[in-house]
Amino acid sequence: MNDDWRLVITLREDGLAHQLGEQLNADELEHDLEHTFHDRVIVSVNGPTVFCYTGTRDQAQRAQELVRGIAAEHDWPVELAITHWHPVAEEWQDPDAAEPAGPAATEVEREERVADERAESAEQGYPDFEVRIQCDSRHDAVQLAHHLRDEGIPLVHRWSYLLVGATDEDSANALADQLRAQAPAGATVTVETNQRAIYENRPFNPFTLLGGLGG
Repeated sequence: MNDDWRLVITLREDGLAHQLGEQLNADELEHDLEHTFHDRVIVSVNGPTVFCYTGTRDQAQRAQELVRGIAAEHDWPVELAITHWHPVAEEWQDPDAAEPAGPAATEVEREERVADERAESAEQGYPDFEVRIQCDSRHDAVQLAHHLRDEGIPLVHRWSYLLVGATDEDSANALADQLRAQAPAGATVTVETNQRAIYENRPFNPFTLLGGLGG
């Protein structure tokens, strides 16, 4: 099973990063990439940084060697770092950093992640997560919207969809469980990251009351 690994390549200029990205995606390198990594390597460019997403640490290390060779050929100064996605902390970390020692340490990391998500929601003025309810009909959505508003739950209603914001993933999951019990037959309830555009034109943020439902 593939894992999530990333090679971070930092150059001094955006132009150099784009040149490197083009070389890594060039037809003449396609065979080398396939032969070397035995799996697809996703390359993306963001400003002066190039990212290579791989399925294993070995792939990331081989990509690192290839990039180091290209940089040396062109005399490009680069900084290379391999990172690994931590599923509990939900962030890229040093792959050699110590993993949580046990359930207690894992819970501490989870609490830190939740705190970060809540702080980010408060700072940016809109929730990081939302619970999306898709009803079978607009009528069902209207009835459920009335019911939830009567309970003091703020929401956005669009046709047969309802969106309810939450400050963090744990709160969103807890809210989703609550809403599944209240949703009409045939409705689907999912947790998603926030689609910011929906809330940007609202005159206030009604979702600050929903934090903490998961903790």
